[in-house]
Order: sequence, then C-alpha cells, then structure tokens
Amino acid sequence: MVLIDSHCHLAGEEFLADLEAVVERAKGAGLSHALVILAANDRAELLRAQSVTAAWPEVRFSIGVHPHAAGVYAERPAAAAEQVAAALDDQPLARAIGEIGLDYHYDFAPRDVQEHVFREQIRLASQRALPIVIHTREAEDDTFRVLAEESHRGGVFHCFTGNRSMATRALDAGFHVSLAGIVTFPKAEELREVARLVPLDRLLIETDSPFLAPVPYRGKRNEPARVGRVAEVVAVARGMTPDAVAEATARNFHNLFAP
Repeated sequence: MVLIDSHCHLAGEEFLADLEAVVERAKGAGLSHALVILAANDRAELLRAQSVTAAWPEVRFSIGVHPHAAGVYAERPAAAAEQVAAALDDQPLARAIGEIGLDYHYDFAPRDVQEHVFREQIRLASQRALPIVIHTREAEDDTFRVLAEESHRGGVFHCFTGNRSMATRALDAGFHVSLAGIVTFPKAEELREVARLVPLDRLLIETDSPFLAPVPYRGKRNEPARVGRVAEVVAVARGMTPDAVAEATARNFHNLFAP
C-alpha cells in the first residue's frame, strides 16, 4: 500500500528533535510523498524546509499566510501575497499556496483583514496557476463567497470537518476534500458520511501533523505515518479496501499537486 499525507507540518518545531526518525517511520508505513505546509511569515520554518527535504527528498511544499497571522498585514494586505511570492521563488519544491482562508472560531485577526489577505493570496494562486489549500473554520459562507468572487477553482479543503451540504458546496466549487484523523473519532459519524459522499477522484487524506492524532493515538503528537489509520477508517465507511483508498488518494494527490 502506497500512501501520501496531503497535509502535514514537518517543518514545525515539534519535529526538530527527531525529524529523521519521523521520516523513517513514514516510509516504513508505506508513504511515498507528503505535502508539507510552510508559513510564509515564519522565516525559521522556511529555513527548516531544507532539513525536511534532506531527510525526505520526495516531499513537496505549500506556502501561505494562515488566517491567524493575517493581522500582521492589516495596513497592506497585498504584502501577504508578496511575502508568499518571495517564498515560492525561493522554494523550487513548492506546489501550492496555503494554508489560507478564514477562521472565525478564534478571530486572531479581524475578519475583514482575514478576507483581504485571503483574496490577495487567491489572486496570486490564479496568476501562478497553483492550487490552494484552504483552512476554513466557522466561516463557511464567507469562504465560498470569496472563492466565487475571485473565480478560483482548484485546490483542497484541508482537514474537512463540515457536513454533507458543505462538502457538496466544496465539490461544486471545483475543490477536493481532505479528511484527517477526526474522521476516526467515535462521534464523527457525520464526517464518515462525508467520506462516503465525496467522489473517489476528489478525495484526499492527511494527518495535519503534529495535530489531531487519530484513534487510538489521540492526545499524542501526530505524524505522517498515521495517515494509514485515516485510510482504514475511510475505507470502512466507503466499503472499500484500505489499499484502494490509498491508491485513489495518491493518484488524486499527483493530479492536483503535480509533485
């Protein structure tokens, strides 16, 4: 079974001490690739990408300004996209822009500023013909409104936690849907319904490492090796084998991110 983790944060400080061991466990679990998320406004993280690449040459990167950090660009939202563009130019293995979007749960940045920063990055993605990796939390209507107004199609709703209606909206807008460890939680039946709903050619799986470890690892640091657990639960929900889910999601990853 060849697996791909379509969203993880291996360049984060959480993996400084044992990155090589984490990568070895991922490879041992059958992973061929992973998409590693980098924050364009975090110089240290951008530099740590070199260590990630050295440990795992097959990784690819997505670079963006998270909505939590949007407030830094309140005076000039276009500066966020400019910073992302510079980081993309410095990273030959970048294949997407993100994670970007809106987060109204924490409201770490004013909502209007989040939206402006989101728009600027979508426009950059359109200019560069890159897919986007969307983070949206308690901001469904505004997220879809901005996507429609910016006319961008192509990307993924990462760590999807919405219902069937929201999944349908994402699919209709031309996006993939990525499921993370939350799909394994006992009370996540609605999310397992989404796993059944999403067409096989629009489905991705991820860990969002180091966050959201799947059952039975909840409460521990997550890592890419555990994406296989997500595949297993999605497979049960869909009445398929884990191998079939792994094969389809790997193919979708290659089609979307052209690694």
